[in-house]
Amino acid sequence: MLRRRIALLLPAFLAAALGTAVVSGALVLTTTQPAQALENGLARTPQMGWNDWNSFGCNVNEGLIRQTADTLVSSGMAAAGYRYVNIDDCWSTKQRNGSGDLVADPQKFPSGMKALADYVHDKGLKLGIYSSAGTLTCAGYPASINYEQRDANLWASWGIDYLKYDNCGDHLGRSAQQRYTAMRDALLATNRPILYSLCSWGQDSVWTWGAGVGNSWRTTGDIGGNWNSIMGILDQQVGKESYARPGAWNDPDMLEVGNGPTDTESRAHFSLWALLNAPLLAGNDIRTMSAATRTILTNTDVIAVNQDWGGQQGRKISDTGDLEVWRKPMSTGGVATVLLNRGSGTTTISTTASALGLGSAGSYTVRDLWSHTTSTSTGTISASVPAHGAAMFLVTGGGTPPPTTPPPTTPPPTTPPPTTPPPSTTSAIRNTSAGRCLDVNGASQTNGATAIVWDCHGQANQSWTSTSSQELRVYGGKCLDVYNGGTANGTSVIIWDCHGQANQQWRFNANGSITAVASGRCLDLVGNGTANGTRAQIWDCNGAASQRWSRT
Repeated sequence: MLRRRIALLLPAFLAAALGTAVVSGALVLTTTQPAQALENGLARTPQMGWNDWNSFGCNVNEGLIRQTADTLVSSGMAAAGYRYVNIDDCWSTKQRNGSGDLVADPQKFPSGMKALADYVHDKGLKLGIYSSAGTLTCAGYPASINYEQRDANLWASWGIDYLKYDNCGDHLGRSAQQRYTAMRDALLATNRPILYSLCSWGQDSVWTWGAGVGNSWRTTGDIGGNWNSIMGILDQQVGKESYARPGAWNDPDMLEVGNGPTDTESRAHFSLWALLNAPLLAGNDIRTMSAATRTILTNTDVIAVNQDWGGQQGRKISDTGDLEVWRKPMSTGGVATVLLNRGSGTTTISTTASALGLGSAGSYTVRDLWSHTTSTSTGTISASVPAHGAAMFLVTGGGTPPPTTPPPTTPPPTTPPPTTPPPSTTSAIRNTSAGRCLDVNGASQTNGATAIVWDCHGQANQSWTSTSSQELRVYGGKCLDVYNGGTANGTSVIIWDCHGQANQQWRFNANGSITAVASGRCLDLVGNGTANGTRAQIWDCNGAASQRWSRT
């Protein structure tokens, strides 16, 4: 929240800004070794969700958060991967209570934060909160320096899942690394999984130490809802690629899709942030967004690039003034590329398979991630790109490197006792209540495609193979997966590249239920629905017909 902090922290800002300029000018970024990653098991792919600040500022309240949670589900954003509903500044009263605790403003949050968290969790979503690593937040509310453990314990008791930790207020002479590490330790001591987002505005070369402290770190000041701001922040990501990896991400700030930029600019913005492995946090009012904005934010082809489990951040490989080419190697093979036109007129932009790092071949498969069409090329990848626009492709072929091993994840706190896995078998899986079969929505083979029920038809997207590793495979290499390793009631069930982790293990039970091994919860249908398209989720096992399945 760089815009609001100057009155609170002008001397520190000037010193830090000068220091950052010197570091950048010396190109220290390319020589400093990345910090050892914080292994709290979270953000193995960049976090996705929504934050209220860009559209609402201090005008935040319980109704807004509940309505936004509702809309995340009804709009399809939750199914596309947006899970976190994040409350920014101005949520508390101006004073702590007599016990020293922060207090949610009763005028804004009359039901209290625990009830709000329960509401959000019941929708399969997660709730985020905000504070600052100083004496005051950017809007002048009490912050958390010297109160780290007290505040972390309070948030954990409410059921908070995410902390955005800003950089405003008096720092009491402590460095950013000291202040942010103190909150890291407090969060870990709660034993609650709370994703930790550092918002230090890119000061103190946070990317060199942020991975050992948080799950993501802001690399710059605040983004604005205009093309120049988006491009200025993009330029500052160059040279920081090596510091990002699963569980630890460079954060170029929230999305401004639908919040000022044109639809063309928004598509380019979303493409680039996806390629950068940036956290995808929508900042618009999703309750009133246009159909075009919703289509951009829920483009699962583009999101799949961002959520690739290998975690290699994209980088710029060509810059000829207004025309740029960016590339990102994909862990399952192939290369994603963005052709960016920063200029004022439509222009043809080209690159080659060789420039993208692919070997020689007679032809390459080129998937247009915005038109969702597939073509072939002998080696040239080219597009007519409008002003302030981008084209985005996934290119495969020519000795595409084999899939890499998925990164290890921190195991869940408890593991169910081992059971004898069922023999390997391939069948449809019919839900007793709906009388319909477990199905991959739209016969998609894209990572993140939702699992639903549909009339049984015997096609490949309803053909599930149970393996000795307790996987349920479809299309050969995709597995039934609990989204992002979640364990809460309502967590969505999707497909993802098989990687052997616990969130892709399922146990068939004698009563017809199917248990998600990592959580101990059962494969269930949202709202006990029976209609075509009803989404699958995990829920406490209760013996209901919506949780009983049979192989057919």
